[in-house]
Amino acid sequence: MLQALKHRGPDSTGFALYGPAMGDKYVVRFKVAEQEDAKKGFDIQHQMAERKGLVDERLLEMGAKVEARDQATDYAYRYTFTFDGDLRRLADFIEDVEGVEILSLGHALELIKDLGDAGVVAGQYSLGGFKGTHGIGHTRMATESDVDIRSAHPYWAYPFNDVSVVHNGQLTNYWSYRRALERRGHRFMSNCDSELIAVYIADQIDRGNDLEGAMVRSVDELDGVFTYLVATSDSLGMAKDVMAAKPMVLYEGDDLIALASEEVAIRSIFPHEIDTFDPYEGEVRVWQN
Repeated sequence: MLQALKHRGPDSTGFALYGPAMGDKYVVRFKVAEQEDAKKGFDIQHQMAERKGLVDERLLEMGAKVEARDQATDYAYRYTFTFDGDLRRLADFIEDVEGVEILSLGHALELIKDLGDAGVVAGQYSLGGFKGTHGIGHTRMATESDVDIRSAHPYWAYPFNDVSVVHNGQLTNYWSYRRALERRGHRFMSNCDSELIAVYIADQIDRGNDLEGAMVRSVDELDGVFTYLVATSDSLGMAKDVMAAKPMVLYEGDDLIALASEEVAIRSIFPHEIDTFDPYEGEVRVWQN
């Protein structure tokens, strides 16, 4: 589906994939440099090795037991580990290493994003064999921020497990809500308004709202024109603002839900004719496994 939307932006592609829940195990995806940084500089290879070594040391120091270490690229890693301590403190300690950014951390979510179109990124990270229940993705053409992994979608709602968001549109009250969420202790890794939605939803869930309630509230409180998808370990949701200026097409079958900004993406996975429709303005839907 993402490759069919390559024309919307070939700068970067991201996948938020949900595999089977790993029980008490965590899976973390992190990078130790940007792709462009890894290609230049006389000492970058040494710096990346040093940063990865510091991550290992800090996991050990905090009591995390790493069970598997996989290296996807020169600068991106996937670890699985067990840990029964303060997960936020652990995440903060890891990201305190200069140049290190956690892309996702949870029991089911694996967030992979990099420069290039969907085919390039999926091949680079060997995603063809990934088995899971649901996922969301994004192709991006940078218009207001840099072409780098940090600015690519989807966004994980640090430090909450397994919440990811992709978004099409613009939020006009971004800075007021960002400052309010920062005062509540949340951190932002980018200046992208899509990240605000991820943190907003996770904050609402953390305050006792269910996913659908949080999304309904977001339609009332977030200003601008937008559609977005949010995923958790067991749910997938969509929301559309009341002006409905941003497109979304939906297919709802007995065993498959598919949504996209353009119908061509959905039709790319079906060999036969299907019926699709556009959600209404202000509509929120949530599907649960």
